[in-house]
Amino acid sequence: MSPHTLNFGLLLLPKFQWLDAVGPVDYINNHSKAIIKTIGVSQEVVDKAPIIKWHYISNDLKPIQASSGPPQPPSNTYHDCPELDYLIIPGPSPTDPLPEGCGEFLKKCIDDPKLKAVLLICTASLAVSQTGLLDGYHVCSNKFELRRLALAGQLYNKVHWIGDRRWHIDGKIWSSAGITAGLDLAAEFARQHFAKELVELGRDIAEYKSNPSHPDPFKDILDGIRLD
Repeated sequence: MSPHTLNFGLLLLPKFQWLDAVGPVDYINNHSKAIIKTIGVSQEVVDKAPIIKWHYISNDLKPIQASSGPPQPPSNTYHDCPELDYLIIPGPSPTDPLPEGCGEFLKKCIDDPKLKAVLLICTASLAVSQTGLLDGYHVCSNKFELRRLALAGQLYNKVHWIGDRRWHIDGKIWSSAGITAGLDLAAEFARQHFAKELVELGRDIAEYKSNPSHPDPFKDILDGIRLD
């Protein structure tokens, strides 16, 4: 069962895919006490919902432009971000260098025993892999980008890239494949962390039937491609 209050961070990297961010954030937030208490359910169910606090994190407080949509103003920097329970990272351009200080921030988060999971959406895993923090993990990513980088001989090979899953969990590293797979990862997160009644409400509020990790209808994108 969820603790009463959960602190979520959303890491805002330049040119992040907008749906990578808003899909999982909105889906998970639909299980929060702030939402559940507005939809006419019993107090018993409301009491099972966690308070969810969101922290939007960047290297400074300048608005970050996503792939589309309005600029997102951060609420916190790497230096003043509170302790997090979970961190969500939407995918940026996979080969762009991370902002100054981002690698150190990510290492601090992953090493922190209080942080229970990092949710890597789409190309976020490729971007984070350049820090070495994913070495040895089994990780999903956007298959189109995995293919492109593998064919160019630029795929970082210390990560065990998974080519036939929508999402995968390896310890505290939760990863999803292409953009919409972030919703499936969020739905699995809800199933593992929230009460059954909340999970059913979250599904119905979103009117979304999530996909399992396997079989993956997009696995053919990587036919004939070696990921090791």
